[in-house]
Parts: sequence; structure tokens; C-alpha cells
Amino acid sequence: MPVLYVNDGEHDLEIGSNLPLLWALRDQIGLSSPKYGCGLEQCGACRVLVDGVPVASCRTRCGDVAGRPVATLEALRATAEGHEVIEGLLRANAAQCGYCLPGIAVTLIWLAMRRPVPFDEVVRALDDHLCRCGSHPRILRVARRIFDPDPDAAGDGSRAGHGNGET
Repeated sequence: MPVLYVNDGEHDLEIGSNLPLLWALRDQIGLSSPKYGCGLEQCGACRVLVDGVPVASCRTRCGDVAGRPVATLEALRATAEGHEVIEGLLRANAAQCGYCLPGIAVTLIWLAMRRPVPFDEVVRALDDHLCRCGSHPRILRVARRIFDPDPDAAGDGSRAGHGNGET
């Protein structure tokens, strides 16, 4: 039975080592930010940090993270970088349904903690996050403001083809 260290708390859980971390976080610990999206590490909705690195909690086994620090959006939003990212996303109305946003926010916070980060690396890090509502242009604009505030910087494609009238 693995002991999980989540958001600076120790959790000695009565679970099997093969249980996906996502289900321990949601069902055993009661956290709601990691979401089940695909179960295949392909959508980013379940993203958390393990040892300070983003991982898909849907396919990461509890036994593989036992004794290692796990951070979810619930803890990361309290950091200076978390506040900056969350406020930026809220100001830009970057969420339609909001289902994908916790995973995207975890990735943006992780990147913000590593600044300076070239904007093309930010775009690559967000590539595997799926947003079915089409909020990527707004999310990329927030990321641009955080990581590359020069408005004359090279384009990232965030304005092309989104068709919702935003610039």
C-alpha cells in the first residue's frame, strides 16, 4: 500500500500499487482538479507534477510515485506563478467548459517556474492538451503575455483560423 505525498501532505492509502494516480487523487484524497479525459495520456486533462515534472496521472501508477512529491492545481494555484497563470486565464475568459483548464494551468505554472522559457517551447508543451471548446487561441494569448510580453514577437498561429472574432 503506497504512501503518497500530495500537495505537501502524506496520505497512507489502502490502495493497490497499480491504481492510476488519477483515481487516488480524485477518489481517495478528494481532489477535483485532475480530470479524466481519455485515459491514454493524450489529452492533458489529468496533468499533475511529480518531482516537479508534468505527468499524466491517468496512466501513472501509484506505486511509481510512492514517496515522491505530487503537486496538483489545488496547491500550485497558491504559488506566485499559479496566481499569475490563473488570473491571466480568468481575465482572458480562456475557459469555455473549463474541463481542460486545470491540466493546461499545471503545465503553464510549471513553465512559469522555469522562466525564462522560449515561447516556442511553451507552445510545444501545450500541444498535447486538448480543448474541445476551441479556447486554444485565448490560452495561447495568455501564455504569450506571460512568457513573451513583446507584442511584436514572432507569430504563434494563435490568431489564425479560430473564427470567433477575437484578435
